[in-house]
Amino acid sequence: MHRLKYLLVFTLPATVWLALTLEGLWTFLPMLIFFVVVPLLELMLPPDRTNLEKKIADDEKNKRIYDYILYATLPVQLGFLVFFLFVLKETVFGSLEFFGRITSMGLMCGVIGINVGHELGHRLNRGEQFVGEVLLLTSLNTHFLPYHNAGHHKNVATPADSATARKNEILFLYWLRSHFGSYVEAWQLEFERMKRENRSLFSFRNRMIGYSIANLAALGAIGFFFGLQVFIAFVLAAVFGILLLETVNYIEHYGLLRKQRENGSYEPVRHRHSWNSDHVLGRTILFNLSRHSDHHFSGSKKYQVLKSHENSPQMPTGYPGMMLMALAQPIWFRIMNERLNHYQPET
Repeated sequence: MHRLKYLLVFTLPATVWLALTLEGLWTFLPMLIFFVVVPLLELMLPPDRTNLEKKIADDEKNKRIYDYILYATLPVQLGFLVFFLFVLKETVFGSLEFFGRITSMGLMCGVIGINVGHELGHRLNRGEQFVGEVLLLTSLNTHFLPYHNAGHHKNVATPADSATARKNEILFLYWLRSHFGSYVEAWQLEFERMKRENRSLFSFRNRMIGYSIANLAALGAIGFFFGLQVFIAFVLAAVFGILLLETVNYIEHYGLLRKQRENGSYEPVRHRHSWNSDHVLGRTILFNLSRHSDHHFSGSKKYQVLKSHENSPQMPTGYPGMMLMALAQPIWFRIMNERLNHYQPET
């Protein structure tokens, strides 16, 4: 059962199916489940900080069932995206159903498209990386991979990182700084890679060139075959997924900084440089993303063997609840600044 628990993520497409086939407030059902029911349950259920024993973890990291669950999200995500496009063509523009279905698909773009794309984007196998790229394409966020792997993991918890939220930084301003800053940095990183490989900056080996073409092709095809209304709906769903990602980025590293040495370099990334959550439901649905401290300590470690560490700064609840708290900025600053001062008094 500890392996099959990650199938819980497929409850999301099940609720999105209802959102796309029913009407009225039912179209907001995925949002209700993820941002009301799950946070309430996580307030009642205690976090689970237990880790797999080393021998078991060594065995579990090679079990293919964990990979197959990730692979299975690809046809589900693509199938639902196509279904969404057909349904939105028949949905009244600007209606309650219009916005309910957009947020439902956007939730899938964030939870499955971007999150699973992130997990597979860390893999060394090119086939797995490609699956991750396709998943990220469903949210028009393909630049995430070059920036995240070569930029964010290198510069996390420093002022140089676009995705590290500063103490007292306003979430809505952070969305803009993080998203557009990471996009520019993705181009910069690929240009630097092309120079190292003695290639033209605009070579087709430049991933940002390929990603840009893929994004434009997807947008063009949707606009051509489904029309302007569906084009707008898809863009809004993708943007919603991106905002979910950026809100998660905000809560994962808020205010935490690495110490800078006299020579200008920074101390190595440790478990204390990312906020951690061991709340079971959020952990399971998001493939252990909330054990973020261990993920940054060892970026190539597979999701099923990520650990909880005693010196990791702890969030008061799981990711869905923390995302809601971040939207209520006065509450966020009051609670998280107090915790930040506890874990990092010098800030």
